[in-house]
Amino acid sequence: MSVKNILFASDFANINGGQAKVAIEGARLLADVGKKILFFAASGEPDPLLDHPNIDVEILGHADILAEPSRIKAVTRGIWNGAAQRRLAELAAKFDPGTSLLHCHGYAKALSPAIGPVLTDGPLRAVYTMHEYFLACPNGGFYDYQRNEICHRRALGPACLTTNCDVRKPSHKAWRVARQAATWSAGRIPRKLSDVIYISETQRRAMAPYLSPATRLHHVPNPVNVDGLSTVDAASNSVFLFVGRLNPEKGGLAFARAARAAGAEAVFVGDGAEADAIRVANPEATITGWQTPQQVNSWLDKARALVFPSLWYEGQPLVPMEAICRGVPVVTNSWNAGAEFVEDGVSGTIYHDQAPAALEAALAKVRQLDNFDPQPYRELVSPEKHRDRLIALYANLLGDK
Repeated sequence: MSVKNILFASDFANINGGQAKVAIEGARLLADVGKKILFFAASGEPDPLLDHPNIDVEILGHADILAEPSRIKAVTRGIWNGAAQRRLAELAAKFDPGTSLLHCHGYAKALSPAIGPVLTDGPLRAVYTMHEYFLACPNGGFYDYQRNEICHRRALGPACLTTNCDVRKPSHKAWRVARQAATWSAGRIPRKLSDVIYISETQRRAMAPYLSPATRLHHVPNPVNVDGLSTVDAASNSVFLFVGRLNPEKGGLAFARAARAAGAEAVFVGDGAEADAIRVANPEATITGWQTPQQVNSWLDKARALVFPSLWYEGQPLVPMEAICRGVPVVTNSWNAGAEFVEDGVSGTIYHDQAPAALEAALAKVRQLDNFDPQPYRELVSPEKHRDRLIALYANLLGDK
């Protein structure tokens, strides 16, 4: 059965990261082929992409819990945003269940676990896209920010509850644990979710122990749009490019050291807590600060390779996919989801050890790579392919209603 209406639920109505980007672009793609969209968000001003005759937007006007001036409100609303639950339930009740679906793209930054019962027991068939790991892990990443390593502790198990893994302080970890307890109990998720979209095999493997055997899993990769952008002659370039937050979990400091040892020209597009440490580790490196998407693409025009040394699992990072779709090879490690899009020795190099020498060797191997044809990669994750996957999934879910 063909879907006519989709109620999107998202923390944000503006593009402030990969999660909101995928939600907003997905809504626009569906609207362009005649689907009626109601985009419901807790926070943010509507992105221009949502300005479309087939898209209605409703925003609660709540702040991101990290930006909320009232800490009491942030603490309480972050655990249980009753207003978001009530309004989402009211909106869902207005649609015909036979032709309409609810698609949720996250809750942890503003909507809160309170919307869980609308997803699991509401009037509409619902599908949830996992962009990160908040359905299971209190800090959303299966990552110990104090030890700078992937965390293998059972979420909310004794070892988890007695370990401060938070990027901030123990009290914030305690708050995250309270939110996770609400997610699993009153929020009814993830165990009662009927349908979940995963975006990478890395994510599916990490989340599998926390999902019900009855939950149906659907693989829908993130879309990448490089229309109008030229293929890069990467083999003629010399810049080894890093794009993203300069924070410990992203591995920028390891790249700075490896690039200096390998004699590679390193450019960092971004900013963050490790910026000064990166400057010390590699004084020859260039740090541009944050750049516009157009400026990032200009740097990709100059790139020999994009370096993506992330230390955590990731979900399905867009930056390495965008690079490969432009013909720029990617250097990454085997434990983060970015490696799934890389063909080792063709569209990049993959290393398997956290030892500094492993990344240094991977940088050196890039010089042996020829240019490759990015067209097959583009077709695999094109916006049109993403749209068609969603429409097929929606039809399947309505058929089972």
